[in-house]
Amino acid sequence: MKLILLGAPGAGKGTVAKLLTAVDGSVQISTGDILRGAVTAGTELGKEAAGYMKRGDLVPDSLIMGIMEARLQESDCEKGFLLDGFPRTIPQAEELTELLKKVDIQLDMAVEIDVPKDIILDRLCTRRTCENPDCQAIYNVKSNPPKVEGICDKCGAKAIQREDETEEAISHRLETYNEKTAPLIDFYKEKGLLLSVPATSSDAVIEAVKKKLNL
Repeated sequence: MKLILLGAPGAGKGTVAKLLTAVDGSVQISTGDILRGAVTAGTELGKEAAGYMKRGDLVPDSLIMGIMEARLQESDCEKGFLLDGFPRTIPQAEELTELLKKVDIQLDMAVEIDVPKDIILDRLCTRRTCENPDCQAIYNVKSNPPKVEGICDKCGAKAIQREDETEEAISHRLETYNEKTAPLIDFYKEKGLLLSVPATSSDAVIEAVKKKLNL
C-alpha cells in the first residue's frame, strides 16, 4: 500500500503506521523521525531544522523535499510506504504530487485520522519519548508508562517529554495544523483519494484501511 496519513499532532498517525507495516510489509516514513535524527546527529540539516522544531513551527519545504525524493526511491519502499506527517501544507502536497509522477509512483489514498482536540491534548501532554535516536520508543505516563519512571524499557536511555510536547508548544502545533495542514483534507478529497476515519482507536483505522483496499 502507498498511503498518506493525515491528522493533527497526537491523532495516532505513528501508531497506525507501525500497525499497517505488519499488514503487507510497507515501510513507515516519518519526516519527524528523520529530522529529529539529524538534529541529534548535529548535521547541517539538523542544525537548520532544530530552531523550527523547538518552536513547534513547520520545517521549510526546501529542507524536506530533497529528503523525500531520495527516501521514496530506496529499495525498502518497493513493497509500499506510509507517509506519516507529510505532506503538511498544500504546496508540499502539490510538490509531492509532481515528485510521485517523476518517480512513477501511484498513491493509493490519503487517510485522515479524525480525533477530538481534548483527547489529543491529553495524549501529547502525557507522552514520553526515548531520547535514543535509534530507539525512539513512545510511552504514556497514564496508559503506558515505562517500568522504571523516566527510563526506556527497551534500551535504558531516558524517556523524556519532548520540547514540542509541552502544553504551550502543543497548542501552537494545533494552531499551525488547523491553519496549514487541515486544508489537505479537501485537497485529497477533491482528487478522490481521501478516506476519513473518525476514531480514537488505532484498530478501527486499520480495519477501515484494509476494507477500503480489500486487504
